[in-house]
Amino acid sequence: MLNSLFYSRLYEWYEINHRVLPWRETDDPYRIWLSEVILQQTRVAQGLEYYLRFVDRWPTVEALAAADEAEVLREWQGLGYYSRARNLHKAAIQIVESLKLKVERSGELKVESIFPNTFEDLRALPGVGDYTAGAIASFAYNAPYPAVDGNVYRVVARLLDIDEAFDTTAGKKLFHKHIDSLLDREHARVFNSAIMELGALQCTPVLGDNCAVCPIREFCQGCANGTASLLPVRKPRPKVRDRWFTYHIYLQSPISNLQSPIFTLIHKREEKDIWYHLYEFPCEEHPSPVTGNPSPFTFTHVLSHQRIHARFIVHRVQKMPDLAGTIVIRWDDLNDYALSRLTLRALDTLRHKA
Repeated sequence: MLNSLFYSRLYEWYEINHRVLPWRETDDPYRIWLSEVILQQTRVAQGLEYYLRFVDRWPTVEALAAADEAEVLREWQGLGYYSRARNLHKAAIQIVESLKLKVERSGELKVESIFPNTFEDLRALPGVGDYTAGAIASFAYNAPYPAVDGNVYRVVARLLDIDEAFDTTAGKKLFHKHIDSLLDREHARVFNSAIMELGALQCTPVLGDNCAVCPIREFCQGCANGTASLLPVRKPRPKVRDRWFTYHIYLQSPISNLQSPIFTLIHKREEKDIWYHLYEFPCEEHPSPVTGNPSPFTFTHVLSHQRIHARFIVHRVQKMPDLAGTIVIRWDDLNDYALSRLTLRALDTLRHKA
């Protein structure tokens, strides 16, 4: 067991060194939930921009629930892992519908809290697992639940010198047991904030000289045993699958000005696959690399478990082809659609070539 000196040093360090972030300046569960979802698989510097944009456009959960899924995906564009955005929207709708049911049953116009305020109710939201529910419960309500992210895994692995992979089922259970035992139950909000920030700013993946000035160095078993730089341990990475796509960019322009496209052709991905419900140029997938048909440009686009080899062929036409599942839109309206990051890369290249 760690003594009170451990917690006082951790909290003193946090008070002096923590970053000022908008979701830390509020106990609004909606905004805290929003930040937690955005920051999954996303760096704070990138996530901050999206958080501010979402809060500005949809300041309440009711406003988010009233939005179209396409609007939400459009604002999410560039963050990746789009299932997070779809679950975010589904959860907002679920919260609002639950409020309506409460009002109908009670006959009252007001309900004490529209946002779920227990771990169990938070856990029932689409896209919210145990760790996200714990984070929201602790940050919004100071409830005694641990908040766990990659930074916390790293700090705890080094602090307790745990050499088991944290991203396996058994490893997650082990780490959660240890993290739960470390939790300061009376001050869950500040403990979770402090240990996450320590991992982000001090106990970083590449340690360098950070150990020498760490506020909890004397309590760290990894530092004492010389193993801190080797931790945490991850399970072996899965094999990456290669896929080959050919995209056809159709550009229709006035006959007098073939260099200034007015219309183009896009389609919406409907298969339960990558970029579900996002828009892109007409695409064909090949079982293996394709030769012939020279391409103006190509990309290799790496996802978590897939490597996409994409080539883009530009067709300047006077009349759009009739391709099933596609729609003709104005070129200048492309930004109104939620596009895959690969499509955005292609657009950047195309515009630079223009």
